Amino acid sequence: MRREYIDSMPDLHATWLSHLQRQQQRWLDALPSQCAVCGRWPGPRICHDCQARWAQQKHRCHSCALPLPSLVSLCGSCLKQPPRLKRCTSVLDYAYPWQDLITRYKFQADLGLARSLGRLMAGHPEVREQLRACAALLPMPASDERVRERGFDHCLLLARALSAQYDTCLPLLSGVVRRRHLELPQHASSREQRLRQLRNVFSLDPARKPLIEGQAILLLDDVMTTGATLDALARCLLSAGAASVSAVVLARTP
Repeated sequence: MRREYIDSMPDLHATWLSHLQRQQQRWLDALPSQCAVCGRWPGPRICHDCQARWAQQKHRCHSCALPLPSLVSLCGSCLKQPPRLKRCTSVLDYAYPWQDLITRYKFQADLGLARSLGRLMAGHPEVREQLRACAALLPMPASDERVRERGFDHCLLLARALSAQYDTCLPLLSGVVRRRHLELPQHASSREQRLRQLRNVFSLDPARKPLIEGQAILLLDDVMTTGATLDALARCLLSAGAASVSAVVLARTP
């Protein structure tokens, strides 16, 4: 058998597995549930009416995702000091009702929300555009201590839920970057504390550096506050040879 014919053959195992995952997704979607926002039964965990009311798209700064007037692409801060992120997209504001849902998912282990939140992200046109433009998706790393504390890696689960909605098999980079544990959580820190704690907080596994070099990497995080954590991770990846680093976040603080 000729070599070029072998190389052109489809990966039947991957194709079958992808088909099975899509079928499983359809079965799960068909199960009756209750909207986590309004309580409607039966319906999806986030019903269409709540999405239409509370998840309206906003025009945002291309670099830091803060809401902006239409026709303005960058905020004053990003014009003055351009961030390392090539682009940043936020799907929601970190406000009612999403603040409560993210808290339930992240701190109360309501893992059933991961699929619905991932689907919400996948429905955003700028997120789809960013997914098409990237070579790999890298969820915000969590320290080993934080994963043991919560019992799960919330950004990794969200990234898997998002990639499951994507037609193309997008590489998911997990374990490529290590994160040093911080005693004071970022959401409980001031900006000055964040910046001080984030010095050398991320480190790249040398054996996985080829996965980063020359690639357009897309980061995924649940909540963006000041952008300091994403900036620190982008700095680590660009220093390792990434061609560009962009980000998508579920929610941005106003």
